[in-house]
Amino acid sequence: MHSPWLDIPLADYEGHMSLPTIAQAELLAVEFDNLLKEYNPSSVAVIGCAGGNGFDRISPKTTSRVVGVDINSTYIAEASTRYASLIPNLELYVADIQQHGLAFEPVDLIYAALVFEYVELEATFHTLKSICKPHGILATVLQLPSQSVASVSPSPFASLQALGSVMHLVPPATLRAQAAQAGFVPLASRHLALPSQKEFMVQVFGLTTANPAVHTDLARKAAQGR
Repeated sequence: MHSPWLDIPLADYEGHMSLPTIAQAELLAVEFDNLLKEYNPSSVAVIGCAGGNGFDRISPKTTSRVVGVDINSTYIAEASTRYASLIPNLELYVADIQQHGLAFEPVDLIYAALVFEYVELEATFHTLKSICKPHGILATVLQLPSQSVASVSPSPFASLQALGSVMHLVPPATLRAQAAQAGFVPLASRHLALPSQKEFMVQVFGLTTANPAVHTDLARKAAQGR
């Protein structure tokens, strides 16, 4: 099935997400920054990285390996142009996260923001598990339903409206259940809201290991807001 993401120019997507009335680009970058500071991963993968939103928040001194994945090859090409000379060991992949063919060395932290609204959950979690290190962290951001605002906000960038036909909001409980089936245990969650009245849920999971004490420690640190 052809993805409408392949037909949306990066300039349209970034312009839309950066509009003051939408402000989702900054929200996602700030949340990524918070996660980097909280977990200090030596390696990170950003799923649906587009042109590299949030890559400027990465400190190569702390995070020595960065992986970006996106379905749109022009997005990946632009991310390379912007960041290949700034981020050592940057790896970029053109791939559909639902497909089992995506493979690279697992990472400590996976950031998947506004991704699950467009994918089949079971297949996606199969892939996410394969690219997450033992004891690794999966951080997700879901858009929550609203009766007062459209799922895809109206804007001058009309190409984004094509997403309305394929976007399916995922209840946080559904995501937790699917994560559990894949071996991810919940560590933390938080609610985010924008002036536009759009709301989001951040959920952080740890990949189950043979040592339950590891995740007990991770959960304790997350609860303390480390």
